[in-house]
Amino acid sequence: MIELLQALDAPQHKFAIYGRYYRGENQSLGFVSPESQAAIGHRLSSMVVNIPRVLVNALAERCRILGFDPDETIWRDFIANDLDQQAGIVHRSALLYGQSFVIVWGDGNRPIATVESPLNVQVLTDPATGVITSAVKRYTTKHESHAYVYLPTEVQHWRAKAVGAASSAYELVEKLPHHMGMVPVVRFLNADLIGDGVSEISDIMKPSDGLSKISTDMLVGSEFYAKPRRVLTGVEMVEVAKRDENGDPVLDSDGNEIMELVSPVPDNDRLIILENEQAKATQLAAADLAAYKNAADLILSEIASVSSLPPHYLGILHDNPSSADSLRASEAGLTSKASSKQNAFGRSWETVGRLMKAVRTGANPADIECKVTWCDPATRSESQAADAVVKLVQAGILSKSGALRRLGYTQSDIEQELYDAERDALANANPEFSMAVSKHAELMANKLNEAA
Repeated sequence: MIELLQALDAPQHKFAIYGRYYRGENQSLGFVSPESQAAIGHRLSSMVVNIPRVLVNALAERCRILGFDPDETIWRDFIANDLDQQAGIVHRSALLYGQSFVIVWGDGNRPIATVESPLNVQVLTDPATGVITSAVKRYTTKHESHAYVYLPTEVQHWRAKAVGAASSAYELVEKLPHHMGMVPVVRFLNADLIGDGVSEISDIMKPSDGLSKISTDMLVGSEFYAKPRRVLTGVEMVEVAKRDENGDPVLDSDGNEIMELVSPVPDNDRLIILENEQAKATQLAAADLAAYKNAADLILSEIASVSSLPPHYLGILHDNPSSADSLRASEAGLTSKASSKQNAFGRSWETVGRLMKAVRTGANPADIECKVTWCDPATRSESQAADAVVKLVQAGILSKSGALRRLGYTQSDIEQELYDAERDALANANPEFSMAVSKHAELMANKLNEAA
């Protein structure tokens, strides 16, 4: 219990930093001197260019699950638990924090799967095999702290009568046995090497800070130097009493008003009237802000090379790609990375599917066959995708269900399309069947109207 809670607490500081970057709440302006921060004040403290969110969402959007093979009941349980809607949350969390979790449990023989954050869940693994040996989920209520410890044969409920209690303050409340034979917590690990997961944004946090610094400098420059400044010569300065922030005169030690010399013409006057014939007004050239743009483009290019984000995602290219082929070529790096994420996350989703079926049937999860089907991570137009699929079907390489899956249809959509096609074929071959279908539809509509 203590070891699990220590493993849960250890990375929380790092996770908090990742979360602030994803939400664009990293208020401190990196690479800005204290003097500049004092001059800027709080006006631009939240000027953050949120590239980390772009990267995480760009990868997560290309990891969409279409179904599970060969057992269709797994997909129905997947839909019943809203995992088709929440799978994107699992992927974004894993890409951001380096890991995320799904807990599978049961209400009788009905599987229940919940999406969990690494802020609340952590696991311990066997160092020899890498298999999860135990897991913990911790949460707090108004006056208590609760922790559930998941083991291969049981789940333990621990409770402490204080919020934020120490590990030693927890007391065992109950034990719930289960038959799954493995820890019912599945970890989605975003790892490039063997070991703990890594955040996808770890390499671009500092470049993003640099981009925010350049953008801040550009805005400050546009405020103070981009507007043309005017110079008056031959005009006498005037004395005015110095005022404090409340508008009251500032007095010296003798009680006299402190005077200061100011220009007789306010800086924001559009019309300048000068009585002295010798007075002249000239205008300084505005500052050129092109250097800031060049610096920003350089940092964006470095971010693109590290993250595999296409240039048009970052605004480096100001014109759209000339053709669909050039668009696909520019996104080749991102597509390849998304494909590797599908392979990494697919193993975890297959474990979730096996656990859900084990809850429903009572079988051993290790004996259940399950394979996840993903969408194509590449970007292509609908006409291109349809044309390629039609050619594969005509050549006898793809079946109709395989063609629909290639086009991005989910398992439920494929089943409905095949059912509709079979019904239409029977209706065309047998007019009496068509009349029976129409009559059945009419009866169902009347029943619905009566119920309403």
